[in-house]
Amino acid sequence: MSVAPSRHALASTTIPLVATPSAGVPLLDVQRQYQTIRREIAQAIERVCDSGRFVLGPDCDQLEQSLARYCQVPHAIACASGSDALLLALMAHNIGPGDEVLMPSYTFFATASAAWRLGAKPVFVDIDPITFNIAPNLLEGLITAATKAIIPVHLYGQCAEMRSILAIARRHRIPVIEDAAQAVGAEYDGRRAGSWGTIGCLSFYPTKNLGGFGDGGLLTTTDAQLADKLRLLGTHGMRPRYFHHVVGINSRLDTLQAAVLNVKLPYLEGWTAGRQANAQRYTELFALCGMDRVVMLPRIAPLCRHVWNQYVIRVPDGRRDALRAYLAERNIGTEIYYPVPLHLQECFAKLGYTRGNLPESERAGGETLALPIFPELTAAEQQTVVREIAAFFHQSGRNS
Repeated sequence: MSVAPSRHALASTTIPLVATPSAGVPLLDVQRQYQTIRREIAQAIERVCDSGRFVLGPDCDQLEQSLARYCQVPHAIACASGSDALLLALMAHNIGPGDEVLMPSYTFFATASAAWRLGAKPVFVDIDPITFNIAPNLLEGLITAATKAIIPVHLYGQCAEMRSILAIARRHRIPVIEDAAQAVGAEYDGRRAGSWGTIGCLSFYPTKNLGGFGDGGLLTTTDAQLADKLRLLGTHGMRPRYFHHVVGINSRLDTLQAAVLNVKLPYLEGWTAGRQANAQRYTELFALCGMDRVVMLPRIAPLCRHVWNQYVIRVPDGRRDALRAYLAERNIGTEIYYPVPLHLQECFAKLGYTRGNLPESERAGGETLALPIFPELTAAEQQTVVREIAAFFHQSGRNS
């Protein structure tokens, strides 16, 4: 809900004074992480170069095995991107023209584009206003005879309510495909993201908690037959070479990406702990200066292990964009995920959605703002971020 700033809140700024870094505070600084492991990365890349095996080499096998264990599944299949992972998951379930796929509107475009590219119809579902994840209580009313899959997105690093979603899906015999692109290592009720649905889809885009040096993705499943089908579909439907059983796509992970990710994976839990510590520090700093009564802070849902791909606040009363501009003037990086929900995107206009159809998704698009949360972020930088947000509302309070 929107929270108006109180005079008491605006008067209680007590964050320790720390000089704003001259370079500001970046939204993400991949160099800080890279510098700690650059020698290991260089050695891994050199080994691949010396081997001459640049596509689906032994490094890819190692990554698949390691991530299968990490995600608590027996099968993991590497692919070229998180977007391809979603596409392949739908292809493996034979989704096509005339089918409907339920998914949230407040998410990245790839979730919907995968269904659209296969001729299926995205059916957009509103979100829970606290977690930003798909609202399970709305699913049943949108299921029709044409519904062939449900895609919950574990947004910002927190799992959707998988038990409720799976109970509904089982009643209607509909597969659940997890979009876990932002949630590697996240858990719901003790189980990892990617281990709940028929297929899980991960991304290794450089901004992710486990990010590569370019695009990369992974599919997880507990079903051996699905795993075999996914491998076939991702290599042109070819087995053996030049013998094609189905029309697949070319979605193979580069060995160089796998080599980089193999170096990074052992560090992931430590980096996750850093993100969790930073999230906790933000919460404490916002409370210290009363800003927790001015902006809405993200919350960890029951049964969830949050891995904080993003730390997203809500800024009420139409002041989000002004706050972002204010922070940008002070070289503090922020991002808006996602200003236009998918049901209002121009390319989906023919679906017939209009403003007001999904009110929580639309409100989130107008209020949310992501703050820096990467593991190497310093306490001083976080103090700067919160102090500048408090200063903005002080000025707004005086000018209102």
